[in-house]
Amino acid sequence: MRIGSELKSSQGTEKNREVNLELLRGINVVSAETQSGGGTKAIERLHAKGKLSARERIALLIDPGTDFVEIGLHTAHGFYEEEGGAPSAGVVTGIGTIEGRLCMIVANDATVKAGAWFPLTAKKNMRAQEIAIENRLPTIYLVDSAGVFLPMQDEIFPDKEHFGRQFRNNAVMSSMGIPQISCIMGPCVAGGAYLPIMSDEALIVEGNGSLFLAGPALVEAAIGERADIEDLGGATMHSSISGVTDRKVKDDREGIEVIRSLVSKFGPELGSKNLFDRVEPNSPTFPEDEIFDLLAHDRTRPYDTYELLARLTDNSELEEYKPDYGRTIICGYARIEGWAVGIVANNRNVVRNAKGEMQIGGVIYSDSADKAARFIMNCNQRNVPLVFLQDVTGFMVGTRAEQGGIIKDGAKMVNAVANSTVPKFTIIVGNSYGAGNYAMCGKAYDPRLIFAWPSANIAVMGGAQASKTMLTIKVAQLKKQGKTIGDEEQAEMLREIQERYDNSTHPLYAAARLWVDGIIDPRETRRIISIGIKAASNNKEVPRFNPGVLQV
Repeated sequence: MRIGSELKSSQGTEKNREVNLELLRGINVVSAETQSGGGTKAIERLHAKGKLSARERIALLIDPGTDFVEIGLHTAHGFYEEEGGAPSAGVVTGIGTIEGRLCMIVANDATVKAGAWFPLTAKKNMRAQEIAIENRLPTIYLVDSAGVFLPMQDEIFPDKEHFGRQFRNNAVMSSMGIPQISCIMGPCVAGGAYLPIMSDEALIVEGNGSLFLAGPALVEAAIGERADIEDLGGATMHSSISGVTDRKVKDDREGIEVIRSLVSKFGPELGSKNLFDRVEPNSPTFPEDEIFDLLAHDRTRPYDTYELLARLTDNSELEEYKPDYGRTIICGYARIEGWAVGIVANNRNVVRNAKGEMQIGGVIYSDSADKAARFIMNCNQRNVPLVFLQDVTGFMVGTRAEQGGIIKDGAKMVNAVANSTVPKFTIIVGNSYGAGNYAMCGKAYDPRLIFAWPSANIAVMGGAQASKTMLTIKVAQLKKQGKTIGDEEQAEMLREIQERYDNSTHPLYAAARLWVDGIIDPRETRRIISIGIKAASNNKEVPRFNPGVLQV
């Protein structure tokens, strides 16, 4: 069924465009700064040593003219300021095409604290490995790291999801038959030495690459032996004496050429035949650029979600499921870049149910949750990947909703999302509040990829409600202490609370903590989903869907 209509310019659409483009410009400024890593001078110092930067290495590694879907660009944004910051957590990760094969790429950024590992570096690396495991993606490590950032060793070393987990993941990936290749292009120290050597094949760059459990200074301190870097862990020693590395290369460029050659000789690609249905792609009937005109500049205002979908689906078509029931969630089958998908989107328009009662857009009611759960089960039955478009303020509250069983119906939807076995992809379009985040496949529910638009807001509840709640608690505490708070003072306290709260709901706040894989231009949504489904085609092991116990 064709959806959408020609968009007519108005004062409202112009305001929407102005605000949404300004949000995107703000993100782009931060992105450009982050992509520069440690800055121009740091890159020049690398070049003086005959080394390339992490992003230059990746640009040479992937096929010309192909996309690199970066994972976690804004990780650690605003963190580690006392240490001078760690743009992108000092490592660049993402999905790229090498010799026609989709691969996960992990490249240490030596311009950021010599590629040292911060707590969020480990979290980001493990997210990359998680995506590689889920999608059976060959993984390439471009190693150039001084090891753990020692002042924060207690936050990165011993726990389950700390530094050592990635080596466990290396072993698990190997047992699953996922190819891993490493090229040591700089220092590789202490526990970090296990990563390249637990790969299937390890290259090392002559003169710049080094590999040892303890560097010269630590060796002398520990056992009194004096050794230089080359004898202790240089490329020639490891390639001809210890046999730890498999091949010595003269520079970064040769190392990258060898990696590309090795990838070209992998066996038949697991995903060479699509696991999921795909036809010839078609563009939406309406320009994707009009998304900026449609998305309400004020996150509390309604807008037409069908018009938004018409700018995302092939031929602007949607075969809607139960269109007259549970209308605050839109479910339906569509195609994106030719791939068959099931779409679950929050309807941001105010609607009427079958009884003629008004329902608030973006809120999940009992009938909406019931519909979505059934639709998710259908997609699993038919092996159709799911796309969640989040703009949700949560589940309906109040006496009537509680008596109507909203908790039971919400649990049914959460159950279906949690047990879904087809690939899930989540795009946070706008609000992502409370349990609505869970039901619409937030990070805790294992989406293969999760990205946010610049308009996204992620929080346990909306800023206005949360701020008033926190103010009430604060005023009550002060009254217990015998203090009287005037109206003006309360207004100032509310303003301060809301400002702090709003900062914590910004998409950069979420991206810095890897709650999302990145913040994207809405016009990139179709491309991201398409690459995600192509990657998912590598994993032929799709478990049978078992919804568990559903409270019908």
